Amino acid sequence: MMSSASQFLHLTNNKPPSPPTPPSKPNLTSHTLSQRTHIPSHVYKHPSALLLELCTSMKELHQILPLIIKNGLYNEHLFQTKLLSLFCKYGSVNEAARVFEPIEDKLDVLYHTMLKGYAKNSSLHNAMSFFVRMKCDDVKPVVYNFTYLLKVCGDNADLRRGKEIHGQVISNGFSSNVFAMTGVVNLYAKCRQIDDAYKMFDRMPERDLVCWNTIIAGFAQNGLARVALDLVLRMQEEGQKPDSITVVTVLPAAANIGSWRIGKLIHGYAIRAGFELLVNISTALVDMYSKCGSVGTARLIFDRMKQRTVVSWNSMIHGYVQSGDPEEAMSIFQKMLDEGVEPTNVTVMEALHACADLGDLERGKFVHKLVDELKLGYDVSVKNSLISMYSKCKRVDLAAKVFEGLQGKTIVSWNAMILGYAQNGRVNEALNHFCEMQSQNIKPDSFTLVSVIPALAELSVTRQAKWMHGLVIRNCLDKNVFVMTALVDMYAKCGAIHTARKLFDTMEERHVTTWNAMIDGYGTHGLGKDAVELFNDMQKGTIKPNDITFLCVISACSHSGLVQEGLRIFSSMKEDYGLEPAMDHYGAMVDLLGRAGQLNKAWDFIQDMPVEPGITVFGAMLGACKIHKNVELGEKAAKKLFELNPDEGGYHVLLSNIYATASMWDKMAKVRTMMEKTGLQKTPGCSLVELKNEVHSFYSGSTIHPQSKRIYAFLETLGEDIKAAGYVPDTNSIHDVEDDVKKQLLNSHSEKLAIAFGLLNTSPGTTIHIRKNLRVCGDCHNATKYISLVTRREIIVRDMHRFHHFKNGTCSCGDYW
Repeated sequence: MMSSASQFLHLTNNKPPSPPTPPSKPNLTSHTLSQRTHIPSHVYKHPSALLLELCTSMKELHQILPLIIKNGLYNEHLFQTKLLSLFCKYGSVNEAARVFEPIEDKLDVLYHTMLKGYAKNSSLHNAMSFFVRMKCDDVKPVVYNFTYLLKVCGDNADLRRGKEIHGQVISNGFSSNVFAMTGVVNLYAKCRQIDDAYKMFDRMPERDLVCWNTIIAGFAQNGLARVALDLVLRMQEEGQKPDSITVVTVLPAAANIGSWRIGKLIHGYAIRAGFELLVNISTALVDMYSKCGSVGTARLIFDRMKQRTVVSWNSMIHGYVQSGDPEEAMSIFQKMLDEGVEPTNVTVMEALHACADLGDLERGKFVHKLVDELKLGYDVSVKNSLISMYSKCKRVDLAAKVFEGLQGKTIVSWNAMILGYAQNGRVNEALNHFCEMQSQNIKPDSFTLVSVIPALAELSVTRQAKWMHGLVIRNCLDKNVFVMTALVDMYAKCGAIHTARKLFDTMEERHVTTWNAMIDGYGTHGLGKDAVELFNDMQKGTIKPNDITFLCVISACSHSGLVQEGLRIFSSMKEDYGLEPAMDHYGAMVDLLGRAGQLNKAWDFIQDMPVEPGITVFGAMLGACKIHKNVELGEKAAKKLFELNPDEGGYHVLLSNIYATASMWDKMAKVRTMMEKTGLQKTPGCSLVELKNEVHSFYSGSTIHPQSKRIYAFLETLGEDIKAAGYVPDTNSIHDVEDDVKKQLLNSHSEKLAIAFGLLNTSPGTTIHIRKNLRVCGDCHNATKYISLVTRREIIVRDMHRFHHFKNGTCSCGDYW
């Protein structure tokens, strides 16, 4: 009896066949074996009876059936009972019903067998209908009728019907039966009513091991891992010894709280109890160690396993993906294929995750092909993984193709596609998909908003930012820490730094990314002192700064010339928090010293670095040499930089401009020739301005905008006005052309075109918001200060590094950028 209950509570959920046509109700009463006609002894001895006893599959059963019919044994009760039991066992409840219905004198045991068949292999509705029929036929229920029904109610999370069965358990006198009440506990736990499950458990007069395992699993599966672990201690105090099922249940609980220590204790118990070699125990150990950050230990256990299931392979692949080693994850995946283990949907999703992390398009396409071969394309989760993989591999066009062909799109599908567009800089497509999703009445969740808000932030449009904020409130997500963090970041990137701080201050919960977003916001607005002050406040609290925090605050010091503060914070990173600086941190320090004019100190800092300097470090040095017109160190930095083969030509342009400023035309020409030979090009300047829900793009020197003639004519007039106010064009960076041509070229810079368009198309007093993809040049910066003076307009320019708030002839950066 106990073995049956244990088996029942740990059954897997088989896919049910289509339900049979409900049979007509016979007018019968229950019978006992003593009322049966005597079964001749030759029936028991017939070879068919022996074959049925040895039958191991549906195929064998269909081969034996003709022999039974041919020998006229089909109507014998023995054969009817055995056939009914075997058809139910092998999942064919329809064929079981065809055996059951013609029997005129049905034993109660046949009803019980049929109910078990419906519960295991058919729908909950059919199982419940047959249970009602049993009551109508006056068949007295036994305890296992209820355990089967309770299990199927739990597996279907049907709390209402489960409560009805619970009522039947009580009315039939089984409220103290350990098997029935274990089923009740399992029901409530599966329906996420863990408090009710525990109440039922606590009231039981006696509890066996299966009952303990059920309540422990209930807490573990409902996210209450620590309670589950405490119950394991309590069960031992009450005299129950954990078995392999207990161990398999609590290992994921230890993994969920990331407790390597507790996991190791459970591992020790498994070894002492002789469970370690069981494949499900080994698999759970692999999973636990991986999730606790000990992927090396997980691999040792995995390699020692004499037998592995596909779940074992999946756990190991997942472990490497989560530990940040996608290359090894793919190696294990390939080994799995080489050993002939057929991947599941979970396997390919993990492999796609690894390909995405690697940015490996070719292997991603290979896995996609495998998905088609395994016919896993019906799985929405797999398709969602494909969308994410292609997006991270910078082929959002292929991601969109998968998305468009996806039937039954879920909220996760939409989120993946929106995020894919946002990550690939296709902001408008991200926003369009978001709007289309809403038009289909699909309610956005926190993941949707965290995906779309950064895309909106890239447009740097305050009006749309406010619209998004309102949408967050209407969807009751204004308490979600991740959504609110995205809003803080969005407002900061839209130039509304004070609004960002107000939101930050009202947040009841803050994550480390929340602090980082606010500190970075202050930095990009040139408010270095505010950034340092906020960083100091953070240090006083419970949330510890991470490597991104230090990068943000050092960059903030760099933008504001706070050299001593930056040096102190950099030292604190390792001394106080044990964080090793990454290449970006070293680059930020070189930028800090270089911008402040301490070029020799910056160069010495590079020479003293404990790691080989990268592109970002020498790039920061070269940029500082451009600002301070230092040819000698600029050449040294450029030489080292070009040895590292940077992908884009911006660094060559920096060196070229250094030579141009120093009137070293021959050297400048050599740099330009080098760029032509290597195929490197300068990124064209582009500025964006939003007007009436439409974003207008302007490229330097472009005349394709419908208002181009009007814009250029206005710039001529505006140029005269700002010259009268004191503006003098800076033509040092332009050479080999006449002076009047130089001035024309300066007038065609993208931000000037965008500013002119904004001034022409908005009413007096309106603030102009400009977004530029490159650093603002010196002449445009100076000209914009004068434009803000003569037009009495505030102009906010967000370039690739920071914000410039121009007002009344001054800039918020204090000319330090």
